[in-house]
Amino acid sequence: MNVASHPVPPAHIDPSALKRAMRSLAGGVSVITAGAGDRRSGATVTSAHSFSMEPPTMVVSLNLSSSTWPVVRDFGHFAVNILALDQQAIADRFAGRGGLKGPERYAGAGWTTLETGAPLLVDSLAGIDCEVEEVIERHSHALVFGRVRAVLGSGGACLLYANGGYGGFAASAAA
Repeated sequence: MNVASHPVPPAHIDPSALKRAMRSLAGGVSVITAGAGDRRSGATVTSAHSFSMEPPTMVVSLNLSSSTWPVVRDFGHFAVNILALDQQAIADRFAGRGGLKGPERYAGAGWTTLETGAPLLVDSLAGIDCEVEEVIERHSHALVFGRVRAVLGSGGACLLYANGGYGGFAASAAA
């Protein structure tokens, strides 16, 4: 099998068709946070996931034009804050709804720091503190690989996003 390292997408693919297709895939909602003080920023994503357990590594996709990307790049850290079902307001705030920017998005919630100094949401289902290990910039986004330095978690029902709306999922007890 011959795999090109940088395949060129067909010119006839409509980006809005791909966006519509991907909206049907439910994704866990996380807030990516970075920075300190007046240089804090953050973004709501469904693109955060574990990459490796050995060594513990996370990966997140950030738009290069977002206000969060330069803060992650400059500070060399980020936190993945996995949101609980009742944290839709936080997801909306970090998605830019309501017009809040930078540190204003952090108001009204409890925050802490662990190893890297990245802000972690105290009441999230899980907070994963990461040091930037590698960045791959491609097209409009950066894939940011982060070595996990600490984990904070409480458990519960997770917030999901699909087809333009929020929902939840709580796993049943194992038999």
